[in-house]
Amino acid sequence: MDEIATFVRNKRKEAGLTQETLALYAGVSAKFVVELEAGKKTLRVDKIVAVLNVFDCVLDVRHR
Repeated sequence: MDEIATFVRNKRKEAGLTQETLALYAGVSAKFVVELEAGKKTLRVDKIVAVLNVFDCVLDVRHR
């Protein structure tokens, strides 16, 4: 989760978006974006995907 949190935070800042604006674009709450960027472990995957879609990114799960 930490990698996703860092990725989203960096992409949001690069795009010049506030957490509230990103939430609006993704259709999630601002609280969700805050928790995502904080690396909360128990977040809904569909909402994470919605946030990533704002940046035209996808979630790719791989087995190591």
